[in-house]
Order: sequence, then C-alpha cells, then structure tokens
Amino acid sequence: MIHPLTWLYAPGDRPHVVAKALACGADVVVIDLEDAVAPDRKEYARAATAERLAEEQPVPVHVRINALDGPLAAEDLRAVAALPGVSGLRLPKVTSPAQVAGIAERTPGPLYALLETALGVEHAYAIAAAHPSLRGVSLGESDLRADLGIREDAGLDWSRSRVIVAARAAGLAPPPQSVHPDIRDLEGLVASCAHGRALGFLGRAAIHPRQLPIIERAYLPTQREIEEAEAVVKAAAAEPGAQALPDGRFVDAAVVAAARRTLSLGRRL
Repeated sequence: MIHPLTWLYAPGDRPHVVAKALACGADVVVIDLEDAVAPDRKEYARAATAERLAEEQPVPVHVRINALDGPLAAEDLRAVAALPGVSGLRLPKVTSPAQVAGIAERTPGPLYALLETALGVEHAYAIAAAHPSLRGVSLGESDLRADLGIREDAGLDWSRSRVIVAARAAGLAPPPQSVHPDIRDLEGLVASCAHGRALGFLGRAAIHPRQLPIIERAYLPTQREIEEAEAVVKAAAAEPGAQALPDGRFVDAAVVAAARRTLSLGRRL
C-alpha cells in the first residue's frame, strides 16, 4: 500500500462540498463534524454524513467527530462509526491514552488521534501506543498555537518533532502535517511543506483542493532522489552488508530501508 499524502477536509453540513471533495483527487477525504460546523448545524451535519457514508465511497473517508469530553461525540459515534463508507475516525483534542482506548472499545475501525493541546503533546507517545486500533497521530496546530500562546511558526517545531518521534516509536506511520490555513498563500504552502518534510512529516492535511497538487509535489521524491535510492538498493542487492558507494555515500541497513521507502513513494509518479 502506498502511503497517503493528501488529506482533504470538508464540512459535514455541506454535502455538495463533500461530493466535490470526493472527486478532486485527494488520497483521503475527512468529513468534519467538529470545528467546521456551527453548533446549530451539528445535528444536520451528522445526519447528512450518515446518509453519504451509508455505502462505500470511491476514496477512503475519515470522519472527525466532536470533542471527546462533550456529549456530541457519543452521538457521532452511534451515527457513523460502523457505516460502510467510513474508513477511519479522527479524534480531536486527545489528551490521554485512556480516551483512545475508550473509543476503541466502542468502535470497530481505525482511529487517528489529533493532538491539539500542551497536554496532548506531553502524552504523545502514550497516546500513540494506546491501542492497536490507533493507526496515526498528528497535530492540530491552530488550537495548539492558542494553547501555547505561540505567534511565530518556529515555536511549533519542538511539538512537531515530538509527535513525529512518538509516532515512529509506537510503530505508526509518519504523521501528516497540519493544514496551511491561508488557501491563497501557495508560495507559503510550498515553503511550509519543504520545512515539514525536513522535520519528518509525510504528506499534509488540506482545506482546499488547490492545495493538493502542491502538497503532493512537495512530498514526492525528486528524480535525483529516486536515482540515488535505486543505486542504494542495487548496491545492497549485489553485496549485502555495510559498504561505501563510488560517490562516497555509506550504505547500511537503515540507509537501504530509507531508499526503499523513497522508491515506494516514487511509484506515485
């Protein structure tokens, strides 16, 4: 399976937007019942989402339910968790492994935890390792900025690295980056994706279809990276064990594993 690179959010109370999202090429569509939906539209969003996901969808669909410490989450779970069109549930503002375990005991499918507070980041590894049903963790940077009082983007880098390390330590896939909130700032999105890739993220959440090709391009390997990875894998096949390539690069098992990941992503090209 090729790892998803694009995760497109669509508000649950706007079925026409959800329909467009499903057709625009995102690897995963995330129907949002939480922040994108006004309080007086929650019931409608839940019903519309349940109707849409009563059958299988053309692409994987996740549903972001409402806050776990409020009354709406239980209603969301009852309405959508077991539907044929649901490929995963995204849990907002997770702060403890007990929250993940509690949801996992009540729902059959994959779970994804969003860490959006200082407490959530502090418990990142415990949350990431909370239950076999948990398939991924990621940051919700807008809420985290507010919680930490951060104004400059660099102030989030420690939290970003913390979550990336926690995911790896728990045996999970690398997290996707949080959304870039300015849909007109495409140059900023390019730079932000390059920074995220350097930190260890893989792919990114989006809030508008125009962001998708930029995210995919940023996270796909370049032709040079593919050629270098091919050379590493070829050398390892010819002579197992640690060695130095003609260009001076040292090759061992970890380098070979990274090269194979690069080639796996390169197949999308």
